[in-house]
Amino acid sequence: MPALIKIDRVSKIFGEGETKTIALRDISLEIHKGEFVAVMGPSGSGKSTLLHILGFLDSVSEGSYVFEGKDISAYTPDAVARIRNERLGFVFQAFNLLSRTSVLQNVLLPLRYSSVPEQEWHERAISAIKSVDLFHRLNAEPSTLSGGEKQRAAIARALVNNPSVIFADEPTGNLDSKSGQIVMEIIRRLNDEGHTVILITHETYTAENAKRIIRLKDGVIESDTQVAQRASLEKFSK
Repeated sequence: MPALIKIDRVSKIFGEGETKTIALRDISLEIHKGEFVAVMGPSGSGKSTLLHILGFLDSVSEGSYVFEGKDISAYTPDAVARIRNERLGFVFQAFNLLSRTSVLQNVLLPLRYSSVPEQEWHERAISAIKSVDLFHRLNAEPSTLSGGEKQRAAIARALVNNPSVIFADEPTGNLDSKSGQIVMEIIRRLNDEGHTVILITHETYTAENAKRIIRLKDGVIESDTQVAQRASLEKFSK
């Protein structure tokens, strides 16, 4: 089966001359549909830059990126924006929810910029909210939510367009341990249901929820291994 994501000899360079910084150096990797991949590394290792490239938030300086069988250099800017909204879902450490706006309206937001018929929006949003056990907070504003509830709302928003890939960037970074594990339980369940997940984290325990761990150091892949034994969530079960 062809890879869902394939990058070949990708480098990312910021600046020029004396200010030039090489964030990624000659990286090649493949990610297949249904994988759960964690990307780890210390600050400055290039993991956020890699996420931005894979998530169509930034472009490569050198090398190629093939997504769903097509080189992204062949896409127009409008097509890139459409793929980013409809085929990719993002969950960030800072939640990035709109204030003074209900959970429902936050989850509806990606649909407003999609090709999904408007008559389907409400049903899709409700389904996504129910999938993260947040229906009882449907009309709540973010300021009234706990950290864990905010992240679950963000996950629902990421799911609403049924994306090919879910990118989770330090999704437990602002949460206490129990809320963090509830969020990871949801992400693992989504992967079990067939979603491809790419997780950025600096926490070993969080990374071990994945099935594969890629470690970056100084912009290169230091290791790429399968997880022998995934982290247990039993003591955090609801």
